[in-house]
Amino acid sequence: MSKRFRVVGINFDHFHMGDLLRNIHDHLEAEIVGICDEKPERMRDAQREFAIPEDRVFTDYRACLEKTKPHLAVLCPAAAEHALWTKRVAEYNVHLLVEKPFAATLAQADEMIAAQAATGKILAINWPSRWAGNYMEAKKLIDAGIIGTVTNVHYYGGNRGPLFHGADKQEKTPTAEEKAASWFYKKSAGGGSLLDYVGYGTTMGTWFLGGRKPIEVTAVVDEPPGLEVDEHSITVARYDVGLSKFETRWGTFTDPWTLQPQPKTGFVICGTKGTISAYDYAERIRVQTKDMPERRKWPADPPLPPYQNPIQYMLYVIDGGEFELGPLHPQISRVGQQIIDSAVLSAREKRTVPLVE
Repeated sequence: MSKRFRVVGINFDHFHMGDLLRNIHDHLEAEIVGICDEKPERMRDAQREFAIPEDRVFTDYRACLEKTKPHLAVLCPAAAEHALWTKRVAEYNVHLLVEKPFAATLAQADEMIAAQAATGKILAINWPSRWAGNYMEAKKLIDAGIIGTVTNVHYYGGNRGPLFHGADKQEKTPTAEEKAASWFYKKSAGGGSLLDYVGYGTTMGTWFLGGRKPIEVTAVVDEPPGLEVDEHSITVARYDVGLSKFETRWGTFTDPWTLQPQPKTGFVICGTKGTISAYDYAERIRVQTKDMPERRKWPADPPLPPYQNPIQYMLYVIDGGEFELGPLHPQISRVGQQIIDSAVLSAREKRTVPLVE
């Protein structure tokens, strides 16, 4: 089968670039035609892992885009530079997949939407949880009305810390120097557990809530000695139907992809007729309903193409498939960002705030 889609990976700030390049490498109809980063050493592992020839390795994004003429560009910059890089690459009239979070601020997210809208090409924000079979099954049950109208979403997300693992979840032990140098721990770069993880909860939660927006938001963050960013946050959003909670944590006892910590990471979704619990990396969910109040295990089928990973899905959409109103869509992801901005403001001013518009 010929390689129909040309894909490039630009900016290696976020280690998820390695995972996304693997998705491209494994796709039968996609080809990695270029990778680009201003620091060549950050690309070496990927170049070796995916046998990328030297003439496809760039340090200038303009040369990369001009030479490769890709269908899709994958961007993994630091959160505070998402708007900058989106605007840069949008000039080349290419579909864009930006690794989560949407942006560091709602204003920057809107800049991204406007820049890409002018090209007529797709802008998508990748939330890795979207590709988990158990969350897809939970959404199917919600849409089928099994638990009635969703009234509350409870989310807990995190891991031991962003520097304790790299691409393909390879375990690492970060040094103090690495921590001090990482953008994850720099406020100006959009670091901190709240910005790193709460978007999963607020964006997936918005999907589960059918696009509903909260009325007001209250958030609290910790203030770790010696750090300028938080490692723990709790956000409460008040909707017209109830309260939802979104909690983030760097410093869980174990990483959920290895061994679920306590509390478990994932979602509990409550409705007018029942509840669903769905946890990260689980192969099933648990469901309560009024007619069967005892919790029962509900299997979640493995995802099928084109819903197994973001590259597979993006190429499907580029080829004419439906761009669903889900977590990757800017309309849903923007609501998630509204809640994030509101949480940041609430935590800073130590008060409840109306949803930031």
